[in-house]
Amino acid sequence: MSQKPLSEIVEELRSKYPGVEVSEQGTLTVPPDTLVAFMRDLKENYGFNYLTNVTAADYMEYFETVYDVSIVGEPHMFHIKTKVDRNSPVVPSMVPIWGGAIWQEREVYDLMGITFKDHPDLRRILLDDAWTEHPLRKDYKYEGGRE
Repeated sequence: MSQKPLSEIVEELRSKYPGVEVSEQGTLTVPPDTLVAFMRDLKENYGFNYLTNVTAADYMEYFETVYDVSIVGEPHMFHIKTKVDRNSPVVPSMVPIWGGAIWQEREVYDLMGITFKDHPDLRRILLDDAWTEHPLRKDYKYEGGRE
């Protein structure tokens, strides 16, 4: 679908979504309130039909969710981030756009404690339901020894 160079796509997206920031490395930072519209636009109007990765990073003051999207069969790929409030870590789910996000968002929820609004089955995927903490957070205190 998309034969345009990435730089042209980026400029079009920046004009549609003024809050989008582009780093020197080409990473797009999208405000959480426009994330769904932005991602839907990428898929429906630019042909980015594959969500390859969903993960998160902890910067102590805030979290970031990180998405990698690509076009199957083309070298086009975007690395997209959105900042998440550490005290209220909620971002919209990408499952309605890319069904493959269902497992990856559960993993981020389980290990980082970020809630994905409108996720159809948001529950722990790796840790026991009785586990109360999120072990990939920088403030997580591991207590124990070798098992």
